[in-house]
Amino acid sequence: MSKSWHYLAFSFVFLAASALAASAVESAQTHMHASQQSAPKSPLVNKVRAATARYVDINVATKEGWVRGTPCVSGPNSGAMGVHFILPARIGDGALNASEPEALIYEPMANGAMRLVGVEFIVLAGDWAKAHPEGGTPQVDGHLTHLVGEPNRYGLPAFYELHVWAWENNPSGAFADFNSRVTCENQQPT
Repeated sequence: MSKSWHYLAFSFVFLAASALAASAVESAQTHMHASQQSAPKSPLVNKVRAATARYVDINVATKEGWVRGTPCVSGPNSGAMGVHFILPARIGDGALNASEPEALIYEPMANGAMRLVGVEFIVLAGDWAKAHPEGGTPQVDGHLTHLVGEPNRYGLPAFYELHVWAWENNPSGAFADFNSRVTCENQQPT
């Protein structure tokens, strides 16, 4: 056989082996992604997803009385929270219910749409103290809330909050305040 024929045969074998290896890597990545999607989530995350599934369509939320409460909230270092839509009737009641978040959080998309990424449970510290004279830190299904003192960037009195990233995986955890996979890059002027 000539040298060029050996070179051509070697090239063919090398390309075929490379294609098989790439296919195996892609298959493994697809399997890993699928297993992450089907991995069990926190019971609170599952409860929130069930309670808010209809709000994936923001039009449903606005028809049910949810109103824009904030512009897109970006993180201090990276990531964002997103745009908070609140249900006014749930603010000020001094209660937290895992199936009834006070805020829905949407990420603004490049095409102007809003994508549901999570929720926030919010109770004003004063309202909590009135409703629970025994004291203690508010909890949502066993998850402690965080106290945000005043003054704060939202112009609110001191409040307790807990984020639940039920619709967008958060590398920092399902209950972290900011999500590095959420951005305010596409926020439209209001």
